[in-house]
Amino acid sequence: MSDLLSRLLDEKPFLLADGATGTNLFNMGLQSGDAPEFWNVTDPDKIRTLYRGAVDAGSDLFLTNTFGGNASRLKLHQAQDRVREFNKAGAELAREVADKAGRPVVVAGSVGPTGEIFEPMGPLTHARAVEMFHEQAEGLKEGGADVLWVETISAAEEYRAFAEAADLAGMPWCGTMSFDTAGRTMMGLTSAGMTEMVEKLKGSKPVAFGANCGVGASDLLRTVLGFVAAGTERPVIAKGNAGIPKYHDGHIHYDGTPELMADYAVLARDCGARIIGGCCGTTPSHLEKMREALDTRPAGERPTLEEITARLGGFSSANDGTGDDTTPTRARRRRRD
Repeated sequence: MSDLLSRLLDEKPFLLADGATGTNLFNMGLQSGDAPEFWNVTDPDKIRTLYRGAVDAGSDLFLTNTFGGNASRLKLHQAQDRVREFNKAGAELAREVADKAGRPVVVAGSVGPTGEIFEPMGPLTHARAVEMFHEQAEGLKEGGADVLWVETISAAEEYRAFAEAADLAGMPWCGTMSFDTAGRTMMGLTSAGMTEMVEKLKGSKPVAFGANCGVGASDLLRTVLGFVAAGTERPVIAKGNAGIPKYHDGHIHYDGTPELMADYAVLARDCGARIIGGCCGTTPSHLEKMREALDTRPAGERPTLEEITARLGGFSSANDGTGDDTTPTRARRRRRD
């Protein structure tokens, strides 16, 4: 393929992705319950600042502020008729920042879940899901995104619908799922199950696939090891949260330090991930340490589960959903000097 992401993956052993969107926008004043996609139009300078934070920290790739930019999610804010506007604006701002970086930086058009349940358990049909994702994809394409990037997906049906929409838009794409229920997605898919699903997709396959969000960084790396163990030859994505969420003074905070995320980034690379970034709680300060660690620490052997827990803390469940019940459970994180 000739897309920028594929070219960079051919040239480099790994790519640094970006960090959180919501965390950084909340730090800029976004209020809980507000749709951040409105800021693509009303507060473009704040979105430029969001994007520049990742680029200046050394990211090779960053996601647009369009995660909730589908008609179903925007309907909650009476803005379902502004899908194309918000996505195009978010991608245009990203294109502007990327083109001024002085080096190749991939603009990834972020697409999140619809928030609806597929039939027969819910009202969402495959055709409607494809239609919503396609509408969003066209806006991102028009705004200049290099690649589409679906994330935080739980259902295989939704992942497949997005893949079809990406083909309709004629865009390369990537896709991650969130493994947050004892090593499975909320809808029960394991790392091995996702790997099999990706290979059986009709139409184009993702440039890269993997996991984002979930619980903590340890859990996400266990999932990455699951992708590798399943025998995939596709580039794997790892976008883990910056530690574990803690509720304090009315807000959610993540306890992962920049130093911990630097360890996570190196472990992710050694686990086999090719695109490495952060999710919730990950700020430019975290990304700077991740960039430094990836560039200066030599590649190592694939880490064991025990090595991961020793560096990042224990897992939130006894196993990863694939039948191995010998995984260490959550342990106290070892103090770093």
